[in-house]
Amino acid sequence: MALKSMAAYSPYGWRAKLGVIVPSTNTATEGEWRHMVPDGVSFHVGRALLTGATSQESYDIMARGTERAAEELATADLDLLVYCCTSGSFMVGRDALKNKLSGISRLPVTTTADAVLEAFARLGITRVGLATPYIDLVNRREVEFLDENGITVTTVMGLQLGSTVEERRLINRVPPEVVFRMARAVDSPQAQAIFLSCTALPTMEMLERIETALGKPVIASNPATLWHCLRRLGVHDKLTGHGRLFAEF
Repeated sequence: MALKSMAAYSPYGWRAKLGVIVPSTNTATEGEWRHMVPDGVSFHVGRALLTGATSQESYDIMARGTERAAEELATADLDLLVYCCTSGSFMVGRDALKNKLSGISRLPVTTTADAVLEAFARLGITRVGLATPYIDLVNRREVEFLDENGITVTTVMGLQLGSTVEERRLINRVPPEVVFRMARAVDSPQAQAIFLSCTALPTMEMLERIETALGKPVIASNPATLWHCLRRLGVHDKLTGHGRLFAEF
């Protein structure tokens, strides 16, 4: 009986275990989540190949790469699988991708795009200033995606990173001071909140400073995705230091 009882033991993920698929160039999510994840929750990361210049083809190739990552993560005894890529989850057919990954992994599947939309809904936000590291191709599609889901973009700016894989890796190195200036650049009286889009963009350090400076909520991809996953799994810890979303909802 003792051996059988040990089968339910999970020393690090005794409350929840998350499977996370990130683009292969993303080195920000793991670093940020380590500072935010509550006790008793573990996360386990797989990677989907992202290479070459940013294009619809590169996103389609990465989407296919998520299938291998899902198959591998499915062996890890997880509770939920998330495709932790903002643009990757709106540049392809999101519902079809989730169904595919769920079929492979036999797990419930969500995405960063789902997380962000839920965050806007919980905060009652319908108008945002959008700041991204993306090139115009991706920014245009993101504005369309948000509009399709009832969110009006009042101002948009992108850092135009993505012409090469080397350039895309620089997204992980955008300094916090630049993130602050990006948020301020897209702020306006019409924007109810600021959306800092991209899970490779480091935002955690500046979230509360931006909210204080601008007097409005800031939704950022990494915190929003973790928040969404935790709430789906019944983990309702209120975390301070990571913005209004985590502190109040």
